[in-house]
Amino acid sequence: MPPLRPLITLLTDFGDSDWFVAGMKGAILSIHPDARIVDLSHQIAPHRIDEASYFLKSCYRDFPEGTIHVVVVDPGVGSARRAIAVKSRRYFFLAPDNGVLTYIFDEEQPVEVREIDQRKFLRESPGRTFDGRDLFAPVAARLAQHEPFESYGSVIENYRTFSIPQPRREQMALVGEIVYVDRFGNLISNLTPAHLEEVSSATKRRKPFIRIGGRAIEGLVSSYSEGMAEEPSVLINSDGKLEVFLKEASAADLLQMKKGGCIEVS
Repeated sequence: MPPLRPLITLLTDFGDSDWFVAGMKGAILSIHPDARIVDLSHQIAPHRIDEASYFLKSCYRDFPEGTIHVVVVDPGVGSARRAIAVKSRRYFFLAPDNGVLTYIFDEEQPVEVREIDQRKFLRESPGRTFDGRDLFAPVAARLAQHEPFESYGSVIENYRTFSIPQPRREQMALVGEIVYVDRFGNLISNLTPAHLEEVSSATKRRKPFIRIGGRAIEGLVSSYSEGMAEEPSVLINSDGKLEVFLKEASAADLLQMKKGGCIEVS
């Protein structure tokens, strides 16, 4: 049973030095003074839709049923790009239609997607630079007050997504990709325990052999404390992804590796 006072979460690239986050919260509370608001993060790199999408994917399930996730990473603000409201079995999502909900569409099917009727919900403003405050915040507040989902606009099926990186097979190896670099410099890949098992079955090797950034790493450890300070180590993190780390230091700096870099398991 969804809560009577559902949470509203906010995920943006606004940072915390300007008034943008405060403006969104004020707009929500002006409509729904009892709203419960949780900040996921406002430190997404500016305009990085892919980063926001992966961030949301990694934590949205930790919230209770009925939570309204608002994502505003919106390089096309003020343009003809659509704004969408999404309803899955357990959650609601509000975002620009620019691919930022790609992982949600991949994992939460079936979903109902509606184009938000901006003529009905867009707040009057001198300009079109702040849809986070003038559109998404009012819709989130009304949704938290249980306004019927059908009232937000027409159903659409041609919402935008981007291609999610998938590991590829090369002879007896699987080549994956670094899909996220966290603030500790840990390199999170799109490889999973199932991929390791696939390679192990093909090679008959018990320990995986990992190559990344010119380094070769044999086997996995179970925790960060088992890693080394001079050489990178590998583990399966709590999201079920293969992660390369350096004990109490940055693997990204050591290996000069960024998002999109290759990691090979053989």
